[in-house]
Amino acid sequence: MGIVTSPNQPAASLVDPTAAMRAAVRYGALGLVALAVVGSAIGALVAGLAGVWGALLGAAVGGGFILFTALGVLLTAKLPALTAGAVLLGTWLLKMILAIAVLALLDPLTFYSRGMLVGVVIAALVLVLGAETYGVLGTKAPYVEPGATTGDADPDGK
Repeated sequence: MGIVTSPNQPAASLVDPTAAMRAAVRYGALGLVALAVVGSAIGALVAGLAGVWGALLGAAVGGGFILFTALGVLLTAKLPALTAGAVLLGTWLLKMILAIAVLALLDPLTFYSRGMLVGVVIAALVLVLGAETYGVLGTKAPYVEPGATTGDADPDGK
């Protein structure tokens, strides 16, 4: 059975253009939480409390970096393309500055394991990007506008 619509609600209004990005953010966040738990357990076994802190910091830095991009795309989805591009470029620059500042602040500190931090940052980048890709590819989206008419007209409109 197809989508049932009323004259007041056309089928095109039922298509959610942000569904794929919402799924990407959801799967990315779930993957990041799982990585933080597993990374903390491995960090505790490998380096004790310093390993746990390294894993948690790595998950926050690596996963946050990727998830903020997906959130930015989701939040600017309804803006005009030029505005959305400017906002995304600005948030990317802000992310770069924040990542450098956080790593510079962490550099002199010794309460965390640097090896776990680096390992979990790399794992977070790969895992969150993979989870977001899975979310986007797993979302069903129509290739055509629902309710659009097709005819045997020439593609050039003649």
